[in-house]
Amino acid sequence: MEAEGLDWLLVPLHQLVSWGAAGAMVFGGVVPYIPQYRDIRRTQNAEGFSTYVCLVLLVANILRILFWFGRHFESPLLWQSVIMIMTMLLMLKLCTEVRTANELNLKRRVFAGPGWARGVHEQRWDASCAQPMLLFGGSKAADNKDEEVKAPPRRSYLDFDPHHFWHWSSFGDYVQCVLAFTGVAGYVTYLSIDSALFVETLGFLAVLTEAMLGLPQLYRNQRLRSTEGMSIKMVLMWTSGDTFKTAYFLLNGAPLQFSVCGLLQVLVDLAILGQAYAFARHPPKPAPHTAHPASAKAL
Repeated sequence: MEAEGLDWLLVPLHQLVSWGAAGAMVFGGVVPYIPQYRDIRRTQNAEGFSTYVCLVLLVANILRILFWFGRHFESPLLWQSVIMIMTMLLMLKLCTEVRTANELNLKRRVFAGPGWARGVHEQRWDASCAQPMLLFGGSKAADNKDEEVKAPPRRSYLDFDPHHFWHWSSFGDYVQCVLAFTGVAGYVTYLSIDSALFVETLGFLAVLTEAMLGLPQLYRNQRLRSTEGMSIKMVLMWTSGDTFKTAYFLLNGAPLQFSVCGLLQVLVDLAILGQAYAFARHPPKPAPHTAHPASAKAL
């Protein structure tokens, strides 16, 4: 009788908790990227964040959405994929704009070096009689040179250059690549949707790709021997979220591949945190007179 009398309270409370859990599932995955996004906007430096993380998540979530057409799963997981794709596109847009602006500023600084200024100064004193003409000519030359440095070498998706893959000059190139991949994968899925083996393989690839999330960041940190520019908050949120997700898989008897991929994600997260600790204790010696020419190739 008491339980029945409390139904008016327990039923709405249960519904509220369900909505809260669904909301956390939909938006919880993008929370770790908020501090990284804010750090990039504040510092105007995207070198510490590997854009290949965006590539991994875009591929994983596109495959997960296609998997939904073959085997329906919970709606919050579907909407989580949609929100994550939008978030990764925003991250790519910011990183591309910051990187392009930094490349342009670097070229301007190299062009406006002391040697060029000294040459103009010598011309002014060595040819005083032609001062107006030289100054005018120098100004025009400077303008022409300035026009040249305003256009860094453009790397386009349509160049099909493997050396510059996922490191293009325009955000539109990333969008074209994502749309092309979605179109091809969607067409293959449409043709093979009746095959149970294909559908299960598609779901496994989606989960496995997401499990590789931290590897680009791990590789980038190891290559540069530094975690500078990487948000520790983001990695801590990765670790806590992946630990919770893996425990959920284990406790609820999820398929084996889910649990294995979850454990792999936790191990990669811990490895990245280990890198942050190790490189903070033993930072690499800064190389003198380096203008970071390879910064444009940072993952």
